[in-house]
Amino acid sequence: QVQLVESGGGLVQAGGSLRLSCAASGSIFSIKAMGWYRQAPGKQRELVAIITSGGSTAYADSVKGRFTISRDNAINMAYLQMNSLKLEDTAVYYCNALIISTSDYALLNYWGQGTQVTVSS
Repeated sequence: QVQLVESGGGLVQAGGSLRLSCAASGSIFSIKAMGWYRQAPGKQRELVAIITSGGSTAYADSVKGRFTISRDNAINMAYLQMNSLKLEDTAVYYCNALIISTSDYALLNYWGQGTQVTVSS
């Protein structure tokens, strides 16, 4: 079994900052890529940022220059530092990871349960 658990969401004023964390645990052989997605009410889930095991990153245009994704491979953690938050950043943020588990050595896609980020004016 592999689990992803997010933390760090909450309520913040526009212009403020939050840091999300994602902890991967369980029968993990290797984590290839980790990412953050978000889903606002009435909208489709969208990619926010991704990071490979080698540290390459990519961001949605809407968050470039404001958000930073990072990871600690030693402890299977990923982070999303969110600065200069805007009202439109309000959404449920989901951690995602491509993981090879030790159970069957298949490369599978895993999701966390999500954490709410609310930006107020």
